[in-house]
Amino acid sequence: MQIKPRQHLLDMWQAFARHSFDGGAWSWGDHGGHSSVADAERLLCLLYPATEIPALRLDAPDTTEPDVLRALRNVGDSGDIPLRLLEILGDFMDRHRSEDGPGFAGGDYFAPEDPDRELSPEQRGVDVVDSYSMSVSLCLATLHFCRVFRGRTRRASTLARIERLVQDAGARLTAAMVGLLRSFTVDVVDISSDQGQALARLLGRGRLSDRQVLQRFQRRFTSLRALITESIRLGLDADVRDQLRDENRLFECGWAWTVVKGAPEIELDPETAAAVGAQPRGLAHPTPYLHFTVVALDGIIDLFSERTLVLGLLTAEQQKLSDALRLRWELTQQYWSGIALFDDGVWPLEDIPWRTTLQRLESEYFSLTVVSVLVHDRMRRPFTDHDLPRVIGVVERLAERGGITGGAGRDPAHSLHKPGVTMPLLGSEALGPAMTWTMNDFSTQLLKRTVQLCCLSRDITSTDRLLRLAEGILDHVWGRRITEGEGVGLWDHVPLARTSRPVGRGPLSWGITERVAECMVAAHHLYSRLPIPSPRLSEQARDLISEARHLLGREQEGHPPPAPKSPQDEEIKRIEADLRRARNLVEAQPGTACALAARVMERLDALARARGV
Repeated sequence: MQIKPRQHLLDMWQAFARHSFDGGAWSWGDHGGHSSVADAERLLCLLYPATEIPALRLDAPDTTEPDVLRALRNVGDSGDIPLRLLEILGDFMDRHRSEDGPGFAGGDYFAPEDPDRELSPEQRGVDVVDSYSMSVSLCLATLHFCRVFRGRTRRASTLARIERLVQDAGARLTAAMVGLLRSFTVDVVDISSDQGQALARLLGRGRLSDRQVLQRFQRRFTSLRALITESIRLGLDADVRDQLRDENRLFECGWAWTVVKGAPEIELDPETAAAVGAQPRGLAHPTPYLHFTVVALDGIIDLFSERTLVLGLLTAEQQKLSDALRLRWELTQQYWSGIALFDDGVWPLEDIPWRTTLQRLESEYFSLTVVSVLVHDRMRRPFTDHDLPRVIGVVERLAERGGITGGAGRDPAHSLHKPGVTMPLLGSEALGPAMTWTMNDFSTQLLKRTVQLCCLSRDITSTDRLLRLAEGILDHVWGRRITEGEGVGLWDHVPLARTSRPVGRGPLSWGITERVAECMVAAHHLYSRLPIPSPRLSEQARDLISEARHLLGREQEGHPPPAPKSPQDEEIKRIEADLRRARNLVEAQPGTACALAARVMERLDALARARGV
């Protein structure tokens, strides 16, 4: 299935509008329960592509494209759509705000570890990193939308609504950034402990002794350890810094599932602190989770995107918080990339499935999360020609083992997809029954990372290999759309078995739907770049252009110039223009340059034949 981001997103938007606007009125419904995560995911299905892809923009009514209006006709016309968005976004900000400030509750996304027990409202109201991260992306998209729409309207009431939404989104953004800062953790472990032994086995893979693992760990992470230890901006506890200085200890860094127990409050200026409200007390065990680490990285990167910087979406206080998060973002990527590629012979990443340390879980999903961190890291430091094919091999194996592209012959409805991978949330037992979190977005995460790897590739063979894989994954993902009942055209329906006739009804998941939208935005960025130039085609294009230039010169030298504005004169001018364009495209698009030069020679030959030459 060819990836067509614009068409796929418009199909999604049409289904989104049909489902969400009943008789023209917005309805939150109960899919995902009362969860700030589900509501943010739902709004990002619409707002994220609209602010990332210029052709799909909704903030300038006079420039809204006709196909966009057709897809969103259930919402209204070009003037109604931005007003409806203002109303819905404002409702979201109110819906997830209490007297204590903006709320980031996991809600019904939390589940009890013991199915016979019920979670208390207090437990369901606990903040979660997924909500922090989603709120960063949603609030930045909201601020972008408001910034542009404010310049397109003069109605006082609309301007007042925009101003209130900007204030609410700004306060929620700050609160989400504070939550992410307080959820970051560095966990120092002794190699003799159970957790240390699990990490040693992961790195040594049964071939290295504990001492050898420790020595290699010291060499690889000496500078990173020193940076973490000496960085005052990380705000680490003095005991943790002292433990880090002991090079006979291992460590992990990343994000816990919520604010870490004992995490200090972030100092804010009085006005900002009043808008943000009370900072929740920490609850999570100070151990990083791969899933929540990747979720945090995905949101944080939006803080220093080109859009955020060019539009100046952050206040001075938010910029300080962004700088602090960027430091953690960079440290985390360096650490997990080093862990993934720890042994040059056979990477730990290539030993599928990945095994977590403290929770002692293993799954292809965790292998995929490590790939995700590696992709983030290589956005700044390109892959080598040797490394990229090995990473592609890992991704291809994950697609097979996940029952997506065949090969392994596993049922596509196995536990990776339905019900998904479940993790215990360490520390949650302090409030009642132990809680869990389930991830069922393996397919969409795999598609997104495959497309992002395409963007990072500068090799034609690797890019073609990745594109074929991405199209195969999209076949699987597109087959999971709901085809009957409520939520038609949205996600997520998992077929019962590869060989059975799929049943089109299924529970609507805003999480999977939003991640499909992320995949399409990533594909848009892929197609927005120039194709990878082929050195062989560049050489061929130069040869063709050289011959075409010579033939044009002979044509002009051997015959009188045609009369001005005659058909022959216009044809020669077009030939000259095509030849100039071919010369300009030799380096960037050599294939196009070859085609233009060949066409020029064909037209010059037609002129020669017309003269009987």
